[in-house]
Amino acid sequence: MRRGTNVHALGGFNQIVILDTIRRTRDGLSRVEIAEQTGLSAQTVSNVSRRLLDEGIIREAGQRILGVGKPRIILELDPTGGYAIGVHLDPAVITYVVLDLDGRVVAHHSTRTPSGVTPDRVILDMRDAIEAIIDEAGVDRARVLGVGIAAPGPLDLDRGVVLDPPLLEGWHGVALRDALAAATGLTVLLEKDVTAATVAELWTSSAHERDDFMFFYYGTGVGVGLAIAHEAVRGATSNAGDAGHIIVDPDGPLCSCGRRGCLGDAIMPRRIVGRAISSGLIAAPGDRLDGREVDEGLARIAALAASGDADASTVLDEMADRVAVAVVTIANLLDLDTVVFGGPYWNRVSPRILGRISASVNSSDALVTTHPIAATVSTIGDDVAAVGAACLVLDDALSPRPSALLISG
Repeated sequence: MRRGTNVHALGGFNQIVILDTIRRTRDGLSRVEIAEQTGLSAQTVSNVSRRLLDEGIIREAGQRILGVGKPRIILELDPTGGYAIGVHLDPAVITYVVLDLDGRVVAHHSTRTPSGVTPDRVILDMRDAIEAIIDEAGVDRARVLGVGIAAPGPLDLDRGVVLDPPLLEGWHGVALRDALAAATGLTVLLEKDVTAATVAELWTSSAHERDDFMFFYYGTGVGVGLAIAHEAVRGATSNAGDAGHIIVDPDGPLCSCGRRGCLGDAIMPRRIVGRAISSGLIAAPGDRLDGREVDEGLARIAALAASGDADASTVLDEMADRVAVAVVTIANLLDLDTVVFGGPYWNRVSPRILGRISASVNSSDALVTTHPIAATVSTIGDDVAAVGAACLVLDDALSPRPSALLISG
């Protein structure tokens, strides 16, 4: 539990401490309980609570009898007190969500990522889409806390720059964070997509439901988000999670990196669908394999496997076995006990391969951890990275950080 301070000049920090304490207790807290949990004086809690009530960020939620004495008024977060916008820039689709203070999605929109268009044009389209979704959600723009944007790596988070994502053509050295902030007039936070998905799981989980886990992201590309001790792992340059070159099949096809059997090359949706078309397993769903055609192709392969088609079953079984190799490698390295699967394409194949992955992981002779690995699917859905991007904004606004107390000379 974060502790506050009674120094008057640090009221902003105290306000966030109290907000954080209230939001983590679903049934609400009395002022006395807030003071006990934060270490703040009763007067400080009273003053800050009054300010938060006046601003509409918290609300009174009835009374509760706690021992001897008069009933105490319970305070809880008002979900309509603020909103965060999340954007996920994927090579196939751009997704937008609006979250309230409870982390509930109140509006959603997605559109294909345009091809052959400059990043500047895409950013202007993002601006228009953000304004449209604010209107759609019917929220007061003044209550929008900011925009979080999840993008494929590698990124330079200090400068807010998308460096050179391999599947986003033309996005080399794009100052996405500052450009979107200038276009919208809102605070913008940038995060790697797999890390944003991990943040979404952390933010929406309860207590210690999610402490040490990997988020296996299956979208246009493949990546892994990591959490240790209930904190997202970002690494020295905030680009942790590039698992595409873990070797899962030494006799597999040659990867662009020069080695054989890399995870990304082996299970990337576009590659799986392309191989299925080349082998005659499925017909080409369109003239070119864009995001929609890849999705339709995966769905067709999964449907064939479900109907008992041996060739389609082999395709998905091989995929499951390769994923299991990567999961075992990462779980051994970091002593993780859970893997959460998600991403835009995951639900197409999940019913057919999740069970096989779990069995393969936990029966692997290479698994050295002393506990079974739980394999589960994100309950957030296809929009997990966009939701995570919005959660970054909520976390920035509502989670106390002792660094805020540092006074620079």
